[in-house]
Amino acid sequence: MSAERPFEQEDDVEVRDPVSAPDAEGRPRRTTRRFPLFTRDTARPEGGGRAAPGDAPAPARQWPILLVLALVGVGLLVTALDAFRAGTLLIGVALLGGGLLRWMLPDVGMLAVRSRFTDILTYGVLGTAIVLLALMVQPNPLLEIPFLKDTLHFTVSN
Repeated sequence: MSAERPFEQEDDVEVRDPVSAPDAEGRPRRTTRRFPLFTRDTARPEGGGRAAPGDAPAPARQWPILLVLALVGVGLLVTALDAFRAGTLLIGVALLGGGLLRWMLPDVGMLAVRSRFTDILTYGVLGTAIVLLALMVQPNPLLEIPFLKDTLHFTVSN
């Protein structure tokens, strides 16, 4: 291996399977579907490009995820200051906003983690669940779902 390229293999060595040792003819003794130790060609998620031009400072290039993280941070602070419902609502709304940004903007920087569909679905489901749970918090819930109350009484009384 060369000093400039510490993780690349020498040009004259061919590795067909980086996990199992080759036999005398150079064929791997067992086949595997595992990934090689050093991945060289991981693709960026769709929409994972910069959200601002490359000459902009780093925070400006990553404004979508910074916005979502700032709202979640404010929600956690509000929750810690004894306003549980308002804080958790803000966290859920931040996740729903992240899903909306992922849907509407072509490039969202580090807010793009997986495919666009999976990101939108994940942010949407988690945001909706947090908002609904925040609305059902006792005492004085703002949202009551009758079958959930019946399920709770059934599980506690038996």
